[in-house]
Amino acid sequence: MLTGDELERYARHIVMREVGGPGQAALCRARVLVVGAGGLGAPVLLYLAAAGVGVLGIVDDDVVTLSNLQRQVIHATPDIGVPKVESAAAVIQRLNPHVAVELHRLRLTADNALDLIGRYDVIADGSDNFATRYLVSDACYFARKPLVTAALGTFDATLTTIHAHERGPDGKPNPTYRCLFPEPPPPGSVPACAEAGVLGALAGVVGSMMALEIIREVVGFGEGLVGRLVMLDARAMRFETLRYQWDPANPLSGEKPAIHDLADRAAAVE
Repeated sequence: MLTGDELERYARHIVMREVGGPGQAALCRARVLVVGAGGLGAPVLLYLAAAGVGVLGIVDDDVVTLSNLQRQVIHATPDIGVPKVESAAAVIQRLNPHVAVELHRLRLTADNALDLIGRYDVIADGSDNFATRYLVSDACYFARKPLVTAALGTFDATLTTIHAHERGPDGKPNPTYRCLFPEPPPPGSVPACAEAGVLGALAGVVGSMMALEIIREVVGFGEGLVGRLVMLDARAMRFETLRYQWDPANPLSGEKPAIHDLADRAAAVE
């Protein structure tokens, strides 16, 4: 039951036919885990907190640095040196005290990912490296959790939703992240953000799109991004959508899977 304060706070959601009181109540009950409190995680956390998601879990083992502030808008100059999970939690509490925040100042590994991911309803991956991205997507498959995942390049970005543990209307398994990209690229072949740079506003756009997709997942309206990859080219301000399907040869959920549990992977995220 929403309180009077919550009814006023979420009034612009509640008057929407697609959300309404039941949709807002679903948001207030939802538990969302956000992996990474950086460029993508910052707007995800801000908009999910504003939307009234009941519990937000934050996974990040880093501290705020000056170079983060160009794009990681949940942190500020006085937060330099503060753990990102703590800085983000403080802002969330100021924005919406109705939201409970669970802090996980750690690095995801094959040993802890399943237990942590299993505590939440939806997982949002805003990590900045391939090792974590693959670990999270594999863990969501084994934990049977929906995943909203995005990645940033210098001027480009991608976004998709994965329900790899479910089947589509055609009876076939839904695609996994590995149906798109069977294996991560060789180490060093893709320059890191510190080397190539990234537009700060691009992180804001894509992180906000992640939040929108998570809200749609929880409330249940519109056409989700399962089997669809949104690609954004910031130089041309062009959006394209690529459809992709389950690959019977993928190593996770294919006809002859090679990955049977997280122990089949590297034991830790580099």
